[in-house]
Amino acid sequence: MREMEVVFPGGRKVDVLYQGFRIETDQSREDGSPGSAPKPFDLFLASIAACSGIYVLVFCLNRDLNTEGLKLIMRTHRDPAKRMIGRIEIEILLPPDFPDKYREAVIRAAEQCTVKKHMENPPEFVITTKKPGE
Repeated sequence: MREMEVVFPGGRKVDVLYQGFRIETDQSREDGSPGSAPKPFDLFLASIAACSGIYVLVFCLNRDLNTEGLKLIMRTHRDPAKRMIGRIEIEILLPPDFPDKYREAVIRAAEQCTVKKHMENPPEFVITTKKPGE
């Protein structure tokens, strides 16, 4: 079991304390906040990009492939009917000397992202309340 503590440092800021890190979030200026940190949903999207990125990077490192200039671009497209993200595209920009024989394999590596897999097979959510002394 992993535990994260959520604290409220003021305004619309919501921070998460986890394994010695403080992950700061805020709301946007349009929402009446200073926009001092990413919104929680933006961190969720960033976690998909970063997770895919680590799988791509490790794929390349394990094969001693050049990673200079390697990067991923993630684009999200909203579904206006659902008012949610309807499509996520990840483009892997390869170095010029990247071997063509690995192009499909590096895509499969990115698809191994555990954040993506959790979206495909979502966990059960259980939300409760508790007061001091209970």
